[in-house]
Amino acid sequence: MDVETKMEVMKSFAQEIVTEEDLRHVFETNEHPVAYDGFEPSGIAPIHFGLLRARNLKKMLKMGIKFKLYLADYFGMINNKLGGDLEHIQTAGKYFVEVWKGCGIDTSKVEIIWASELMDTIKYWDQFMRVGMAITLERVKRAITVMGRKEGEAVSAAQLYYPAMQVTDIFQMDVDICQLGIDQRRANILAREIADKYKWKKPAAVHHPLILGLKGVPQNFKAVEKDALFEFKMSKSDPSSAIYMHDSEETIKKKINGAYCPEKIVDGNPLFNYLELILLDDRGVAITIERPQKFGGQIEFENFDDLTKAYVEGKIHPVDLKGFVAAELEKQIKPVREHFEKDKKAKELYETVKGYQITR
Repeated sequence: MDVETKMEVMKSFAQEIVTEEDLRHVFETNEHPVAYDGFEPSGIAPIHFGLLRARNLKKMLKMGIKFKLYLADYFGMINNKLGGDLEHIQTAGKYFVEVWKGCGIDTSKVEIIWASELMDTIKYWDQFMRVGMAITLERVKRAITVMGRKEGEAVSAAQLYYPAMQVTDIFQMDVDICQLGIDQRRANILAREIADKYKWKKPAAVHHPLILGLKGVPQNFKAVEKDALFEFKMSKSDPSSAIYMHDSEETIKKKINGAYCPEKIVDGNPLFNYLELILLDDRGVAITIERPQKFGGQIEFENFDDLTKAYVEGKIHPVDLKGFVAAELEKQIKPVREHFEKDKKAKELYETVKGYQITR
């Protein structure tokens, strides 16, 4: 695969690339660059972990990218996930790996790294101190949003370490590409600035969009700043906003039928968000929507843009769109449910994590 083709693949799922020039240089100079994504393991996996990231990962593996899955157990502990119980968090991490297996990821081709193991060296903490010396306390407070907390929210002393730890991870793992959600932008920009200061390897950053929660974004909402939309993202700690990787077909239909989906409105509509970012392999794929004969019967669209235009013009009713989205979600979630039904280890992990009390 040539460099320009690789760039187009990355652009196909990126909301932002910092910078395209830097990413192109990575592909020009390294046939197998290292990319990573990191997670605080906690709770039952929603579709943005199971489907969105698995889709992006499959594309990167085909390009020859070496991928590191970072299970941020210590981060989850200081962020009070699962009550700050490290053992529970690590069990959730093992469960998350099984979710990816159910999504069709060959985990033998992915390097799995635990924060608690990466941090277990004096080399890590030496670099952590150097990172900390390059950041003001005010900058750290602004970067608190990377841990799912609002800027200005009261945090513990340990939580103030979080941004510097995330930046240190990038250098310790020798990463060429930070491939995370747009909500992690501030940490990645910090890493790039610190790389310039110390002449360390400067990673390119590829940020994918956030998946909206089922409540969508109200039409009267006006975003004052880029971080403002984060409150509308799908969250595994909010059952009313999320579709989970274990939801039954009946549950999926019920949730989608209750989702925010106003007639003729695409912006802030979670169903179009799911179609574009998860359910359709690309925007150019043909789409067929089934409808009762009395409402016009089956209707076909050449691509996502044609469907969007028809919806805005009122040619597709929300009920028909919801039926299509629910059916497509069921197709992609069903193999994951079956993996956990058939694999004893996976099933035990799921049952254990399901019994944990979720904490923010």
